[in-house]
Amino acid sequence: MKSIAPKPPLAVHFIWNYADTKSVSNLLDEIRIRFARHPDFPFSRSLNIPLFFYSSDNAISPPQDVPEVLANKNIIFVFTSKYTVAHTAWNKYIAELPNNDYIHVICAAVDSKGIKQNIVAGSDKMNFLRLYEYDDLRQLKSLIALSHEIYRFGCKEIDPNACGNASSLRLFLSHAKRDGVGKEIAEAIRDYINTTNMQKFYDAIDIAPGFNFGEEIRKHVDNSTMIVISSDDYSSRYWCQKEVLLAKELNRPMIVVDCLKEYEDRVFPAKTNVPCVHVPTSIGLNNEVVLRVLLAAILETIRCSYSLNLLSYYRVREWISKDCYLSSRPPEALQILRLKEKGVKEICYPEPSLYREEIEWAEHYGLCIYTPIMPPMEKELLKSLKLGISISEVPPSYFSSHHQHAFTLKRLSQDLARYLLSCSGTIVYGGDLRNDGFTKFILDEALVLQDRLSTQNLHVENHLAWPIYLQDSIIDWIADYSGVIHAEKYPIPEDIKALVDEDVPIAPDTPKNRYIWSRALTKMREGSIKISDVRICAGGKLEGYLGKMPGVLEEILISLEMKKPLFLLGGFGGVVAAVCKSLITSSIATQLTEIWQLDHNPGYAEFQVISKENEYSADFEKLRTILENTPLQTLADRCGLDLHDYEQLMETPFVDVSLYFIMKGLRKKYQQAL
Repeated sequence: MKSIAPKPPLAVHFIWNYADTKSVSNLLDEIRIRFARHPDFPFSRSLNIPLFFYSSDNAISPPQDVPEVLANKNIIFVFTSKYTVAHTAWNKYIAELPNNDYIHVICAAVDSKGIKQNIVAGSDKMNFLRLYEYDDLRQLKSLIALSHEIYRFGCKEIDPNACGNASSLRLFLSHAKRDGVGKEIAEAIRDYINTTNMQKFYDAIDIAPGFNFGEEIRKHVDNSTMIVISSDDYSSRYWCQKEVLLAKELNRPMIVVDCLKEYEDRVFPAKTNVPCVHVPTSIGLNNEVVLRVLLAAILETIRCSYSLNLLSYYRVREWISKDCYLSSRPPEALQILRLKEKGVKEICYPEPSLYREEIEWAEHYGLCIYTPIMPPMEKELLKSLKLGISISEVPPSYFSSHHQHAFTLKRLSQDLARYLLSCSGTIVYGGDLRNDGFTKFILDEALVLQDRLSTQNLHVENHLAWPIYLQDSIIDWIADYSGVIHAEKYPIPEDIKALVDEDVPIAPDTPKNRYIWSRALTKMREGSIKISDVRICAGGKLEGYLGKMPGVLEEILISLEMKKPLFLLGGFGGVVAAVCKSLITSSIATQLTEIWQLDHNPGYAEFQVISKENEYSADFEKLRTILENTPLQTLADRCGLDLHDYEQLMETPFVDVSLYFIMKGLRKKYQQAL
């Protein structure tokens, strides 16, 4: 009997009616930016909680499916409105949402009629978040309201018999008592909380005069998030320094509010390595500034709690050492000294990993510092290996059937590039060169790594088919990234040279031209896969492609025929999800049949006619035979994974889990050969 693996700590799901898209889209964008690491800021210490989105392409129809139990705790936010209340299908969908020990449903009304929604069974007495009541600063207040529910139900153990505000976030306001600016901001934060409904979210305290410092501060700091109000006088105050040091000793969440007016003669080292919010004292303190501070505090509290829970999950899975000390922040000097005194030898902290220049001082103390995906001493692990990446976008479906944002695949490509390049591997990628494409994220990552690792030995091979490399924009790309990119150009196939002028690019705008393009793309894909040691595949669009079949699908098929190690990440949707489903069930997915492709791709029938005349058409019957008769055990063995691990790789929607299994397989397969 197969053992049930423990689940990651948290996943958050959002459900809304298509007609409410305009009302909730900006809020969802803010949530995504703050709760999932943004590809434009790959080295940020932001939250990295898995997010999933559910909607449809019309107001009447609900999403095609409901959120699953993906994590130990799953929070479902349902945005209710007159549109969800008025439509029978939506009422039925919401009423049947799961609500149990693993899934907590929270309804957020975007208009006054939304509170009339019939909600999930057993939750009829649950209070709504009434987002429509926020008359000013609505988005900030809504973001705080949702964040607080994530904190309460995702990070704390709720006592069902306690009052709702028993799970509120406690804030410790640390400021220089005789400093006008620091005192003003501390009072403004406390007064705002006390005079609005924010007391449901926060409990703000500082140390009252006359109380014993040692007893009082430890009691309060030990269960609070510290807000350091950093004014001109703050770092020079002994008791302020003591408060900060105690918060760091107790591993408490902390943010800094930068409200310098003129000058600080020395930034106290202990109040670094945490988020910082700037308060422009010249324009005066207003409600928006207070809300930004409160939001930063709750986000950092969630981040610290989630990070430790995630690291604990990795330790239970035996992905990191059971004796390793878990830190919610990258380690710092004072922490290193104290842990060394306690006999700690290993410290694990959340992704992304630091670079050598940031942690080389730790080696002096003999401590090993690393992240879960990137254990130490693996710089040469993938040396001389060429690792092919087939990652392509999944076209938007209004989140009706695919529930991950496009940024998820971009972050996957970015993180994957970071780890493969850091281990001295060469990335082979056949993607197009666009300003916001996957190749750009990979190349930008290579440039950063080249600088941070102080090496010129980082390489990305971009394999380009005719006539793509004839375009001026491609020439510009190659010039811009000349330090890391090697462009491998594939000429037009010999047997179709007579059909075109090979020095003049053509567009795939006719069946004949599309046939020519597809021949060139196939030649490039066969060449890049042949020289690759491994192929890693995720996403991929099923419609609107230019080759004989979807590009990622063709690369998977070629890899299977060449018996290449093939890491299939089906949890991110698209072509790879359909392939994984076919392999797991030994039955071809509907989207991978010729009938489906003809129905969903205008002009594909004409293309197939020309291709068949030239004995080149896509052979979907061959594809079916291969997918239905390829044992999963064979694929797992080629990748250095056992069957259970490979099945998890095919199904997980979590980026970090996918990266772990990829690195585990590569480590097992190639480490002994080095």
